[in-house]
Amino acid sequence: MMETSPEYSQKRSGAYFTPGDVSAALVAWVCRKRSDRLIDPSCGDGQFLAFHANSVGIEQNPISAHRAIERAPGALVHEGDFFTWAIETRERFECAAGNPPFIRYQTFSGELRRRALDFCFNLGAHFSGLTSSWAPFIVATAGLLKRGGRMAFVVPAEIGHAPYAAPLLDYLVESFSTVQIVAIRKKLFPTLSEDCWLLYADGFGGKANAIDLTVVDNFVPERAPPRPTMRVDLEEWRTVWNRRLRPYLLPASIRSLYAAALADPHTHRLSDFATVGIGYVSGDNDFFHLKPSDAKRLHIPSAFLQPSLRKGRAMPDKKITKATVDGWKRNDDPILLLRLERDQEIPVSVKNYLNSSAGHEARQGYKCRNRAPWYAVPDVQIPDFMMSYMAGRNVNLVRNAAGISCTNSVHSVQLRNRRLASKLLPQWSSPFVKLSCELEGHALGGGMLKLEPREAGRVVFPSIATIQKSNDDELEDAIGSLQRWRHYAD
Repeated sequence: MMETSPEYSQKRSGAYFTPGDVSAALVAWVCRKRSDRLIDPSCGDGQFLAFHANSVGIEQNPISAHRAIERAPGALVHEGDFFTWAIETRERFECAAGNPPFIRYQTFSGELRRRALDFCFNLGAHFSGLTSSWAPFIVATAGLLKRGGRMAFVVPAEIGHAPYAAPLLDYLVESFSTVQIVAIRKKLFPTLSEDCWLLYADGFGGKANAIDLTVVDNFVPERAPPRPTMRVDLEEWRTVWNRRLRPYLLPASIRSLYAAALADPHTHRLSDFATVGIGYVSGDNDFFHLKPSDAKRLHIPSAFLQPSLRKGRAMPDKKITKATVDGWKRNDDPILLLRLERDQEIPVSVKNYLNSSAGHEARQGYKCRNRAPWYAVPDVQIPDFMMSYMAGRNVNLVRNAAGISCTNSVHSVQLRNRRLASKLLPQWSSPFVKLSCELEGHALGGGMLKLEPREAGRVVFPSIATIQKSNDDELEDAIGSLQRWRHYAD
């Protein structure tokens, strides 16, 4: 087997080849005549091209491009960057199909990202710098279609919840007569943590008045997409659901209850009375967090040591007390943050630790070498509460009764309105608020639910009227349904 260079590794290039029955179904739908010219913007080993002779593929990995030429000898395969090629080509196509590379924004960077986002901007899709690669691939491909053209793509399930998916969907409904998303619960790629859905768009040059959504448990290979389960009203999608499709996985009765709660002036969000942020980033957790035994051995004065929650899994269920911290100390856990301030008088014992071999290694790290002084950890706070930012069944919100700090392994929650907080926070473990965590957060690989600070701030605390209208059993069923969609309850 030929080796792939690190530059074109599977993870870095986002290349995960599509099952044959999926590729065949998508190509069968978009290619309605033998003369239809098909484009695959990231053709990999030619999986899609092999199903239609009159095809063009672009592939940056030279090894995969060579395999595509062998697999689809009737196709024209270009080796190189798709966006460079798309900017320069004058060719236009009747149809497109493929599985665009899923490269997160951290790697989808530099000149490649600038070129891609500029190209999409000129087409009318305005992506932020936090966009993963697949969304610009789809927009740029649409820009190469002839009027009336169509396309079908495998897409990450992030199309249902990621903020960067919103400009993609906005572009699609403004550019195609029909846009259909097929949400598939069972994984198309069983070995990947990432879930995948399907996107169908037809009638390029038209304008859709809704998003057709199909919700299914399993992919069934057919020559046409399955019938829509519902038509998603664009105004409701944009205003009520913050441009997310994931809520439409739930029954209409639950969506109506949630929408009514959002419209109720007595409903609150967490951001109405609290600020959610990340904990501090030390730059070298092993160096800056000491065990009590090490602090004693090194003669570090207690005045320079701040007890801290270092890892989210150490967080108890309800509150962090002095007894909790004492237990960590008895276990000799590394929970004592070396907390030094700028221009502070530093005792000899601390200087010796800073100048140790471990200290010299720590100061070479990115965060440390880009701050002055390198040893002063910024943004150390004493939050009122701490929140798990990744959860399995429930999102923990824990009172910080011990007055400790926390790393960015959890969220720090500072109360701004204590009166309102004391009234609403007892609802945290209620079915409605747990459902809100599911809806406002997003699925992460391995069945986990992730809440970014912005998403956590959107968690809803319903009014008494909403609580009285709700049915806890139905809410629990809805929670279970979303957990199954993220494969936590499978």
